[in-house]
Amino acid sequence: MYLTPVESPNAPDAFGPYSQAIIVGDLVFTSGSLPIDPSTKSMPEDIKDQAKQSLTNLVNVLKAAGTSMDKVVKATVFLADIADFAAVNEVYATFFSKPYPARSAYAVKALPMGAKVEIELIAAK
Repeated sequence: MYLTPVESPNAPDAFGPYSQAIIVGDLVFTSGSLPIDPSTKSMPEDIKDQAKQSLTNLVNVLKAAGTSMDKVVKATVFLADIADFAAVNEVYATFFSKPYPARSAYAVKALPMGAKVEIELIAAK
């Protein structure tokens, strides 16, 4: 089985020993995307802005992998505060259309760099 790493200059650089995404066969597995603007290296404060930035980063990673959001089969959303679920859901809905991908959402104790949200995806090629 051959693993192909994916790198997009339009998404934040990995700041650890991982790839932005890996292609295996006809699937693309993204790493979790923090809401970091790759051009400024900063993170918005508002949860909706954070969700939008995380998803925009993922759009760019999927594009670099040769696929798109309409081919996403599974999403996982990590929230620092489950009370942000509705706000993130509102933004999330603007990035997807029916049939929506399967999804899980979890409240976690904390996220790297004080982020309020992190999102990872699995997409078909």
